[in-house]
Amino acid sequence: MPSNPKQTASRIATRSSPKEADAAGPEIAGSGHGNSTPPRRRLRSDQSQVTESPMSTPMKRKSPRLCINSSPNSPNGGVKEHSDKIIKLSRSPAKTLLYSSGPKQQWNPRDPQHMGAVKKVMHVSIIPHSIVCREAEQQRVFEFCKGCVQQGKSGSLYLSGCPGTGKSLSVEKVKHDLLEWAQDAGFQAPDVLSVECTSLATTSEIFRKILGKFQMKGKANDVTSPLQHLQKMYTQKQPPTTADGKMMLVIADELDYLITKDRAVLHDLFMLTALPFSRCILIGIANAIDLVDRFLPRLQSLNCKPLVITFPAYSKDQILEILQERLNGLPFVVFQREALELCARRIAAASGDMRKALDICRSAIDLVEAEVNETAGEMNISLIDSENPRVEETATVRIHHMALALSRAFRSPTVDIIQSLPQHQQITLCSVLKLVRGRKKDTNIGELYKSYVEVCKELRIPGVGNLEFSSVCEALNDQGVLKLGQSRNSNLRKITPKVEEADITFALQVCKRQCSSSREEGKLAN
Repeated sequence: MPSNPKQTASRIATRSSPKEADAAGPEIAGSGHGNSTPPRRRLRSDQSQVTESPMSTPMKRKSPRLCINSSPNSPNGGVKEHSDKIIKLSRSPAKTLLYSSGPKQQWNPRDPQHMGAVKKVMHVSIIPHSIVCREAEQQRVFEFCKGCVQQGKSGSLYLSGCPGTGKSLSVEKVKHDLLEWAQDAGFQAPDVLSVECTSLATTSEIFRKILGKFQMKGKANDVTSPLQHLQKMYTQKQPPTTADGKMMLVIADELDYLITKDRAVLHDLFMLTALPFSRCILIGIANAIDLVDRFLPRLQSLNCKPLVITFPAYSKDQILEILQERLNGLPFVVFQREALELCARRIAAASGDMRKALDICRSAIDLVEAEVNETAGEMNISLIDSENPRVEETATVRIHHMALALSRAFRSPTVDIIQSLPQHQQITLCSVLKLVRGRKKDTNIGELYKSYVEVCKELRIPGVGNLEFSSVCEALNDQGVLKLGQSRNSNLRKITPKVEEADITFALQVCKRQCSSSREEGKLAN
């Protein structure tokens, strides 16, 4: 059946542009015998000229990332316009902190206001606005305290971890969050008592402080102790509206100070939360991970063992993020990024102590301040003079400043003494370490001399005689490195090391380097 030329032209017009329809019209009109010419094949270059109807083909699906700042009717340039924002959103928080480059002014170490602001930000006692890298631990502590307040029940919590891992800071933040939540949720906010156990005159004074929080000082007498008052109060039901029936949050920092020989104080403190009508929430903080298992074994048998939350040591990335978080509030750049990375890597490998990292950063700032003052004094110029490249380069804590601060922080005076000793005294220390390591704590001069001779043979160094060796040991005794005992027979005089094994090991490494260099010089001389 021959096709209608008008219908064919209208169908082609819906799939093609007006120019294509005008070009195809004469052909179609000339073919009226049913042999209609098929429509011209569209090329990929013609897509920009095609005008499709909304219902002709389904719309191409876009990814959610591209749909953030664009709508189906918006042009393609809308996504390109916000591409920078999308890239920034996909970056991790730590990387965003490290690579955020905002316009900041030049840091002037000679300006008292600049130095005061930097040292205040990097001080250990300053609580930052946001405590990062401890969100999971804070959430667990908050949910525990929140559940106790909601149910009106007591509970005990023990936070353990190495020093400088954010235990006290996290509890301080949870305390403020708990009070705000109780006020917003309509619950009665608990009374809060923070106790630094190292400041207590006696270990049992903590019960007097808890009792004083209830304003019951007048009720106590010489016969009844504060602990007995608390036990009596928590064994009787009290209305929640009264002071005795109000929830109390007790935060005991440095809890291991309360450990006594009979462990009674620590045990009675945790037992307050197990009494029938107790409304006390106890949070104990200490460094020992196994404190509960070692010193409070009876709590587990009474089914009142506290919940233990361990704070792990900070990693390199976490230390770096915390340092950068503190520095972000400053209007100037203080640290070179490589210097912060060196500090974070060294602290994470040693202990993960954030307080140690802050102290080392402050030491590096002091080094820059001294260097800038010395440079300005030599050149008799001001640091504000921006035309001098030497001064601009100095006005930043660079990697060599951080390396010097780290070496001073991790280097004990004993190491300096050992490095300054003569070669045979260092070999004697190595011989002492060889004898006492893993076996006994002391030796005598006769055994030590035999070990000394063996070490000298291994190092191919001529040793000293027996009498001269006694003088070497006496010299080490005068330096405070060894302790030399008394005996009629000089070979039976006891020798005890008075320095750490790690320091003697360091002396061994120095001794090896010196001996190897001596052998190389001997070979060259021959």
